[in-house]
Amino acid sequence: MEIIAHCFRFPPSFREVEELMLERGVIVSHETVRRWCATFGQSYANALRRRRVQLGDKWHLDEVFVKINGERKCLWRAVDADGTVLDILVQNRRDKAAARRFFRHMLKTTRSVPRVIVTDKLRSYGAAHREVMPSVEHRSHKGLNNRAKNSHQPIRQRERAMKGFRSVGGAQRFLSTVSGISPHFRPRRHLMTATHYRAEITPTRFAIRDHITGVAGLPAAA
Repeated sequence: MEIIAHCFRFPPSFREVEELMLERGVIVSHETVRRWCATFGQSYANALRRRRVQLGDKWHLDEVFVKINGERKCLWRAVDADGTVLDILVQNRRDKAAARRFFRHMLKTTRSVPRVIVTDKLRSYGAAHREVMPSVEHRSHKGLNNRAKNSHQPIRQRERAMKGFRSVGGAQRFLSTVSGISPHFRPRRHLMTATHYRAEITPTRFAIRDHITGVAGLPAAA
């Protein structure tokens, strides 16, 4: 599981993980590492999500196009005011039905209702909002949604590193896992001093990782 964390902590390079294992005397192929990630990655991400702090009540929603097997798909994402990824959903379209499906998926995943949602000017948001969560305040403005737009950057990095995604299901599984693991090792660095950042990462977040992966219960290497 520690290897799985390494795969999702940075833009993934299964070859680097293969070399890391080789240094430890274990010979594996990058395909084996990929299967490990597919098998154990989501459970690791879910364990980290259960430990995250309470979600904010102001949610930012946005959509971006990604290329999957040569076809353009729409990636819907929601983050709170602190940049915590709330939900992610890959769909074929960018219309009212897709927005409605994303709203319902988001409410089911988070098991909570926001105080306000912030979106861009896409009309599909307004139509879906009136049907799914009419009691929630909806703010629609191009300039207010930079929080969600900036959060797309790590996904673009991984998309380039992987040279695109091969299938909708594979992209959904991978990005859902990444959104649960990567933020654990990427706190809001721009708001921290170097000393505070090291103090947050080293004893706290690594300890949580070790507890989830079971490394904490193993004897130290000689």
